[in-house]
Amino acid sequence: MKELVEEIAKALVDHPEQVIVNAVEGEQVTVLELRVAPDDLGKVIGRQGRTAKSIRTLLGAAGMKLKKRFTLEILE
Repeated sequence: MKELVEEIAKALVDHPEQVIVNAVEGEQVTVLELRVAPDDLGKVIGRQGRTAKSIRTLLGAAGMKLKKRFTLEILE
C-alpha cells in the first residue's frame, strides 16, 4: 500500500525524489504519512482537496481487498 501511494504521488509532483511515505501500524488502522516538497503540496491536495480525496478512495478500495483499513495523512 505504501508503494501505491508513493507511485501516485511521484506521478503528480515536480520533485518526485522528495516524496517520502511512512507507514505507521496501529491496532485497527494503518496510517500512511505522505511528505512532499513544499511547492508540490498543492498538487497532491488538489483543488478543494479532490486529489487527496481520490487517493484516499483508492486506499479504501484496495484496503477492502486486503481486509485492512488505511488512512492518508499529508504532512507539511
